Amino acid sequence: MKITIDKSLVSNRMVDSHYHRYKAMGADFMKSLADKTCAGNDFLGWIDLPAQTDKEFLDEINETANKLRTNSEVVVVIGIGGSYLGARAVIESQKNSFKDNGCEVVYAGHQLSPGYLTELTTYLRTKKWSIISISKSGTTTEPALAFRHLRLELVEQFGENAMKERVVAITDASKGALRQLADAKGMKTFVIPDDVGGRFSVFTPVGLLPIAVAGFDIKALIAGAVEMQKQIWSKTDNVALEYAALRNTLLQNGHTTEVLANYHHKFHYIGEWWKQLFGESEGKDGKGIFPASVDLTTDLHSMGQYIQDGNRNLFETVVKFENGQLKPEKISRNDENLDKLNYLSGKDFGFVNNNAMEATMLAHNSGGVPNILLKLKDDGIETVGALLYFFMATCAISGLMLQVNPFDQPGVEDYKTNMFALLEKPGFEAQLEEIKKLRQKLKF
Repeated sequence: MKITIDKSLVSNRMVDSHYHRYKAMGADFMKSLADKTCAGNDFLGWIDLPAQTDKEFLDEINETANKLRTNSEVVVVIGIGGSYLGARAVIESQKNSFKDNGCEVVYAGHQLSPGYLTELTTYLRTKKWSIISISKSGTTTEPALAFRHLRLELVEQFGENAMKERVVAITDASKGALRQLADAKGMKTFVIPDDVGGRFSVFTPVGLLPIAVAGFDIKALIAGAVEMQKQIWSKTDNVALEYAALRNTLLQNGHTTEVLANYHHKFHYIGEWWKQLFGESEGKDGKGIFPASVDLTTDLHSMGQYIQDGNRNLFETVVKFENGQLKPEKISRNDENLDKLNYLSGKDFGFVNNNAMEATMLAHNSGGVPNILLKLKDDGIETVGALLYFFMATCAISGLMLQVNPFDQPGVEDYKTNMFALLEKPGFEAQLEEIKKLRQKLKF
């Protein structure tokens, strides 16, 4: 078991009967997920995916990754949302904070800030580089614009054959703009399964290829996910169901915001991925737990004040890695002792960090904030694979408890409609007129 839940600092802040009701309800939802009879059942391919991923497929991913690594100093991953967050979460959780593992992975298409592409293009002109373009349709505005710009730069620097030699497309099997371009240019492609949504796609080529390019063991990542898949779906009483029940019990008690807290310097992007997973899955029909994240102890000197003493609508989920891959530094003795820290000499930073975590959890709980503790065996890539699968399963169960479809995102289309109208995209003329009227009414 790579993940266990400690609810010692939750039990005093929740109603037990609500918790047991949600656990019973969740067991029924797990059955509907396994049987593929629940809401959104067209997008349940992620459930069985880890166990169905064979060695030959992973070998093909690794072979393509090795070719990109050989040809390139830098690989640009173009995608937004689930098309890049899962890969970045795993890569950042495993990489050395101050150097790359033989090939630098950078990102584009995840924003529209005008200066970003200018800086990236300038940087790439001094490098050997390649592109992984990720989009099921090939027309999502942010990545499509980035790809349009960067492929011209690539061809200008390396010639016409660069599209075939230095671009890999991860896209639909048969349709869409990116598929059409890839087939025309002879680009290497991988397929995004039709039954796997973007935020559940980290164990598809969407996540696996960039992770392999960064130099990390995707077979170990999948092995961790397979182990968690077996644990969750082989029995009705499991950690994913328990976590989903705790979240919804706390929501019923008025805790409408969940803060994912970590004490690990490489966890930040797992928090970013987690926010998209839960926010896009649960936030609909006027429902959902608002997902936020903090990096501790850093954010104790900013957000810590609010968590301790602000609006009591919060609960925390704290992630603790029991055994890190890196040996913590020892704290030295100093004869001057001007900082008054000699009492810690001989201890290591792990000792201090763990005690800071316990002190904070106790303080926050005393201040009215329930704390769920997730204990992970270690911070290796196999455990991270298990953790990501655990969060995906929990999210599906929890969303069904909320009586929403966890696998669609209808609200995302609203801003796109307005943006296309304001950009004067053909076909959005009527919407533009409505926006003009709204502007006048609001004096905006």
